[in-house]
Amino acid sequence: MVLQMGSPAPPIKVEDWLRGEPLANFQPGKVYIVEFWATWCGPCVAEMLHLVQLQETYKDSVLDVVAVAADEDAPTAVEARTKLDAWLTEKCPNLNYRIAFDCTCEMKKLWREPSFSVGIPASFVVDRDGCIAFIGHPSKLDEVLPKVLNGSWRISDQAKAADTERIATSEPMTRPQALKKPIDDRFWAAVKLEDWKTALWAIEEGIALMPDDINFRLAHAHLLLHKIQDMWTGLPVMSQLVRDAIGKNSEDWMVSALDQLFHPANDHSRLPPAERFAMGKELSEHILALNPPQGDSPKFRSYPAVARYYHENGNNDRAIELVELALTSLDGPEPIPAELKEQHLPDLLQALATYRGGKVCCGALCAAPQNHFPKVPKRGRPRRKDKKG
Repeated sequence: MVLQMGSPAPPIKVEDWLRGEPLANFQPGKVYIVEFWATWCGPCVAEMLHLVQLQETYKDSVLDVVAVAADEDAPTAVEARTKLDAWLTEKCPNLNYRIAFDCTCEMKKLWREPSFSVGIPASFVVDRDGCIAFIGHPSKLDEVLPKVLNGSWRISDQAKAADTERIATSEPMTRPQALKKPIDDRFWAAVKLEDWKTALWAIEEGIALMPDDINFRLAHAHLLLHKIQDMWTGLPVMSQLVRDAIGKNSEDWMVSALDQLFHPANDHSRLPPAERFAMGKELSEHILALNPPQGDSPKFRSYPAVARYYHENGNNDRAIELVELALTSLDGPEPIPAELKEQHLPDLLQALATYRGGKVCCGALCAAPQNHFPKVPKRGRPRRKDKKG
């Protein structure tokens, strides 16, 4: 059944309440915002202050904000809950609304899947009669909430048109998700067991269904190059990924491909240096052409990957220049949420310290050089020392 404006609100089924009193059910006469979020989601974190302000502004208008953390990234539910609780204690000591934790995906099944809400943050407004009044991005709440509170929203043509458009736009996006879920389940079960061949079979099935899914394509290259270490099969797969990333002119695709080749978390010992550096050069040049140093576009997402290529290629001065530009872009003309800046700043400082070979600081935050970045290999022959992935 489709969950839309006017539908009865589903129940709240969560494992734990981390902040605020538990909410058993929606009380008649009150309006609720049910917000889905995660600590790793930059836009979600940026909206938290907005929700605090809404709760404070409408505290006398029987508004109750309930945030549901249903997407935390951790190996177990216990670790996810501990991580979430620690994050809230450090980052949000003065929250004025409830935080619920759900690790069973029950809230996804009840709320997000029937409403075609693919991503987060996602806001649901429950009206005074316990029915859904609004589903969408929390940035729309400033416009919608006053009209919900005065009873004019659900009967308006604007609300009906908005909900019809939302369903028409979102429903097609959920079909690939339904196809991907069983494949993802098999893949992650195999990864947990370090059964790389079974993981590879699952990913290859996914690519057959969705050849342009970036996550499947990246997992395919990663398994072959870094886990199975089958260079004979993996290099053509990686080369095709590079060509497609450039063909799409997508900065995200190009940076993701570059990470497969130069990110220090991956084992590159068996990759032939000539092919690796040729692909790295091509990707780096296209990224810099798409997002040039003199432009105003943010650099903090893509330039660290390009800097790693130049550092390994022996052009350390260029690597330093790119990381400095990435740091500068954190305070560029486009506003960047404080949480997003805090997320990227330590890694950028760490890279800069390593490339400079000395301690660097930004305010109270400092970083010292680390030796985890690989040395420049000799060209024309693979490095002889092999590691297990």
